[in-house]
Amino acid sequence: MNIRHISTVAVGSSIFKPYNNPYELKANRFMSTKIKYTDEPLEPLKVVPDFLPAPEELVFKEDTVKVTIALSKESVEFFKQEAKKHHTRYQKMIRRLLDAYTSAHKKSMPKGSSRH
Repeated sequence: MNIRHISTVAVGSSIFKPYNNPYELKANRFMSTKIKYTDEPLEPLKVVPDFLPAPEELVFKEDTVKVTIALSKESVEFFKQEAKKHHTRYQKMIRRLLDAYTSAHKKSMPKGSSRH
């Protein structure tokens, strides 16, 4: 008897199908539940305004200026390690740090003053 030609084999009290996919077994278990539909009135519907941004608004491009800067090896290594942990680029982390610093100090400076 060649087992490849057997589609279903009874083992104990359960039925075993060779080459079964575990996801298929899980799906079959849930698919066996019957859905019961009812013909009940719906509650009043609420129209929700479209709050999603347009696709062109999702493309966020910052105004950037390329600069050359000498940083300490220790600082660069730190940012590289952190960037790797968080699956991002270390230059982006440094840029965001500088942006946060700038933003915080812009708010605390009186208009028209400079810190020279």
